[in-house]
Amino acid sequence: MIKGLLKKDIYNLSSYKTSLIIIVLFCGIAIIGTDAIYWGSIIIGIIVGMISLSTFSYDEISKSNKYILTLPVTRKEIVLEKYILAIGATILGGLLGFILTLLVGNVMNYLRPDNLIDINIETLLTTSIGGMFGISLIQSIQIPSIFKWGAEKGRIQMFIIIFFLIIIGIGIGFLIQQAGLSIDIEKLEQTLKQFNLVILIILMAIMYFISYLISYKIYKNKEE
Repeated sequence: MIKGLLKKDIYNLSSYKTSLIIIVLFCGIAIIGTDAIYWGSIIIGIIVGMISLSTFSYDEISKSNKYILTLPVTRKEIVLEKYILAIGATILGGLLGFILTLLVGNVMNYLRPDNLIDINIETLLTTSIGGMFGISLIQSIQIPSIFKWGAEKGRIQMFIIIFFLIIIGIGIGFLIQQAGLSIDIEKLEQTLKQFNLVILIILMAIMYFISYLISYKIYKNKEE
């Protein structure tokens, strides 16, 4: 049944097909054409990854979940399908960002050999995965919010939550500074450089899993 739910959401997202291609190409070329080449993979990844969340708006407007729940499908499957779609969109966004940045960068180097763009594959890969991490963090916060308050209110709640997380982070940093504690930044950078990809992937998996558990608990007790 999850396969059927995925088909439904992918069909709804097909209306974004033309506009998505235009936006991705425009953003990719515009950013890759500057010195900030690695931002291309991040922006493209975010655009593709976040579009998956628009399926909640389709469901809310059409009230499709009321009908879906009359079929042999469980609430766990409905929640799981949304996460499969979100993760798939995040991976697709990261791959597209990486490939298009590399492709357009090399094409531009061919067209203007007097102004070559330095493309480091390892840095591009790290940047793309870093962008995927950012998308997964947003999705992990927003999906439970949408299940709880709906598509529109969920977006508002997400911004409020992110705002408070930033305030908390600043507060912790201030307390650490006031306590006279020091962090060996150089050692931390070396550790992250050595294990950054593995750490980010593990953190993404943990975030999605915790977010899924929260979303399922919310939706299990929610009346449609």
